Amino acid sequence: MTFPVRGVAAGFALVLGAVALLNQVPGIVDGEGRVFGIFALDVYDDLLHAASALWAAIAAFVSRRASIAFLRLFGTLYLLDGLLGLATGSGYLDLGIVLYGLQPQPIGFRILANLPHLALGGVAALVGWRTAPGPDRAG
Repeated sequence: MTFPVRGVAAGFALVLGAVALLNQVPGIVDGEGRVFGIFALDVYDDLLHAASALWAAIAAFVSRRASIAFLRLFGTLYLLDGLLGLATGSGYLDLGIVLYGLQPQPIGFRILANLPHLALGGVAALVGWRTAPGPDRAG
């Protein structure tokens, strides 16, 4: 299957860059510091999202092969983080499972809280792992 993987990586750079800035947009963060009333993003989370955006942008700029590597690694890491968060209420990318352990949250909240990592990670992994490495061409 052929995807314009450099374009997909560039798209991830834009999305992740926007996520890194969410805490800075008035009206999106509630009185308890949660984005959209669900995501408690702190400086560490913002830096992780910004670093991921930079990684995606560099990969998209450098080559098709770098973009595939980004999509595979990023996708796998984020998807597994979302699955762990869904199962335990804590992820590993923000060290939540180490710092807070199992969190007794309702399943509906766990789904909403982990949906971004499940969706972004799933799409990135799917595109990355379904795209065969090849010569660096337009895609």
